[in-house]
Amino acid sequence: MEDELFPRARARIAPGAVHVPDWLDPDRQRALLAACRDWARPPAGLRTVRTPGGGTMTARQVCLGWHWHPYAYARTVVDGDGSPVKPFPAWLGELGRRAVTDALGPETVGGLSYDIALINFYDADARMGMHRDADEKSDAPVVSLSLGDTCVFRFGNPESRGRPYTDVELRSGDLFVFGGESRLAHHGVPRVHPGTGPAELGLTGRLNVTLRVSGL
Repeated sequence: MEDELFPRARARIAPGAVHVPDWLDPDRQRALLAACRDWARPPAGLRTVRTPGGGTMTARQVCLGWHWHPYAYARTVVDGDGSPVKPFPAWLGELGRRAVTDALGPETVGGLSYDIALINFYDADARMGMHRDADEKSDAPVVSLSLGDTCVFRFGNPESRGRPYTDVELRSGDLFVFGGESRLAHHGVPRVHPGTGPAELGLTGRLNVTLRVSGL
């Protein structure tokens, strides 16, 4: 926030896991939000994700490049309207590569070619339980970008959903990257703080744009 006495500093949360506050400036946030709104429209738009056990995720989701459904990838929205998944734009892949460079260093980028985006929308009551991003065939770092309301992002360990974990406050424009030893760490969103997003962004709720390399 502009009235903070001390700017938030980047932080290494775990080996290979880095939080970079305010990585997206306001103009880039607005541009990414406009793109998300376009991607959310049908066909292959924003949907409620249903789990194999019959439950539903409280965060709604739209996918680009490859369509994720619990717990696999497909080229069509097999658990929705059946439409082909929306394409993954090249500019989003470049954004992912730049994010990894800034968070982990240029030596970690190599031949990274991002080809999946999972965009989750959280309203005031939405949560995300502790889970691992383990359905890809690649160990490339995961890139997470936040827009809108602030959330508590719980970043744990690869072995279990419990402790040890660290709670990180993610605000609009923040970047979080995790790879290396932390690539398969459990993580989740136990709560969102409604009404905390920047008013000028014009977003009620929180959007999380997660970029991955499929290896498929």
